[in-house]
Amino acid sequence: MKPFNYLMKSVLSLALVSFFFLSPVSQLNVSAANPDWVPVRVAAESIGAKVDWNQTEQLITIKRGNLTAIIPVGKEQALVNDNEIKMESSAIMKDHRTFISLSDFNAIFGIEANWNKEQQTVGFDATDLEGLSSLFIYQLFSGNVASLPVMMNEALKSNLPEQALAIIGQQYSAAYGKPIMQQSLVVENNGVHTNVVMVYETNISSLKITLRFDANQFIDDLYFEQIAVADTYQKPAYDIGNYSEIDVVIGEGTFAVPGTLTIPEGEGPFPSVVLVHGSGPHDRDSTIGAVKIFKDISVGLAAQNIATLRYEKVTKEHNVKVASLPQFTLKNESVDDSVLAVKLLKNRTDIDSANIYIVGHSQGGYVVPKIFENDKNNDIAGAILLSAPSGNMTDVLKEQQAEALDRLKTLGYSSEIIASQEQAAAFISQTVDLINDPQYSLEKLPESFPIPPAYWWYEQRDYLPSQVAKLQNERMLIIQGENDWQVSMNQFNGWKEDLKDRTNVSYISYPNINHVLTEYEELSIGTEYYQPSNVSGNLIADMAKWIKQ
Repeated sequence: MKPFNYLMKSVLSLALVSFFFLSPVSQLNVSAANPDWVPVRVAAESIGAKVDWNQTEQLITIKRGNLTAIIPVGKEQALVNDNEIKMESSAIMKDHRTFISLSDFNAIFGIEANWNKEQQTVGFDATDLEGLSSLFIYQLFSGNVASLPVMMNEALKSNLPEQALAIIGQQYSAAYGKPIMQQSLVVENNGVHTNVVMVYETNISSLKITLRFDANQFIDDLYFEQIAVADTYQKPAYDIGNYSEIDVVIGEGTFAVPGTLTIPEGEGPFPSVVLVHGSGPHDRDSTIGAVKIFKDISVGLAAQNIATLRYEKVTKEHNVKVASLPQFTLKNESVDDSVLAVKLLKNRTDIDSANIYIVGHSQGGYVVPKIFENDKNNDIAGAILLSAPSGNMTDVLKEQQAEALDRLKTLGYSSEIIASQEQAAAFISQTVDLINDPQYSLEKLPESFPIPPAYWWYEQRDYLPSQVAKLQNERMLIIQGENDWQVSMNQFNGWKEDLKDRTNVSYISYPNINHVLTEYEELSIGTEYYQPSNVSGNLIADMAKWIKQ
């Protein structure tokens, strides 16, 4: 239940990543027929390739993604993916380093790079987003950050000065490992950014890095995520394909986010829902492990002739810019875009403007009373809360850690794992005590806070969603999985107790459903999130039935 990953304090700092500079290529004595030479290792690593040297056979092996090039020194024949090619010039060795002509280097990789003698690295045209992105990551993790601001727009420069870039390179090397080889690169346009999505093999695991370019082809934001498992998402049985999906943009300006509107086949107008994410920087599908919660709900409701609107969370699409805001609030994170999404739906002729609902999962349900408070025109017909806390976030955190510890003991986990969870519970307890310390407030934040940003926590210190909802009148359905360790049945019962005098609130709980809304018969501790599964079809059917009542 912790908030988005705060960029600058996410990892303890380590020693600088070591690197070395090569002597200038201009010192080579080459013939006029070969005017441009590049050092193989630094040039290849600049574009995310891995280089191996066989001293005995005098062979250079370069790998990047699906490409493998084997280049012998002193010969004009090379192998590229087992296909023999003739190079313009043979590779040469000078001062224990190998060099290749720039034209041969470009031909092997299918790129149009130039050579920057001053920086001793390859360079690319300003419109070559693929080349610039690979180079940006190489320079970032190598510590050569002075050359990076020229690729960034003014907003990102102000949020990430050179010193901050250097810290990112150090900390992310410690957290994720230093990139060894680029495994893939894809360019995508989502209506807000042109994203260059790169996956790297590191010395720890696989790392996905997204550089987000603005309309002027400058980097506007960046996002890092460790890839724990391969994409094992499976299509649910209730996805009958009776829908179309439309790309939309929620809001405008600096923090606009891209989204997907799922419209059922047939004639509208259709009832609709806006899907609001849980805590963390989620994508529009609310992907957690192998489960895509919002994608499943969208196709499941489409089968019931209900439209849905889901979108990238602002903390994912604008990760760095958001992390740099000193007074970022829960409203900024989860409320503002949901209200804008409702407005977008209301203005569409294929949507029934009298039947627009909010569906909030976890933290997304926790903020539903705040969403109702900001629905100034009463455009929202009601809300469905999925595994949503009813109490204060700090109490939920402590309860969550205690529940995890109890379940680990019940399942007979080792003493080492139990001890680790006890340490985590103690850490959370100390953090909660700091949040609740009356000497601190929004006007006086602690100088050091263990789960930044501190403002986010103190801004909602006194927020009790069930108490706010007690004074509201909007129709609600509250759904809870009884096998949920992250938001327990205590929270579900808290809603029932505090809203017992309201007649337009309904409740459903399911014995085997966990926090990601899938059926799991064993005791959930979250490890099953990475097994292919889908949101319960029965749960989606109950949602649709309630919406249509």
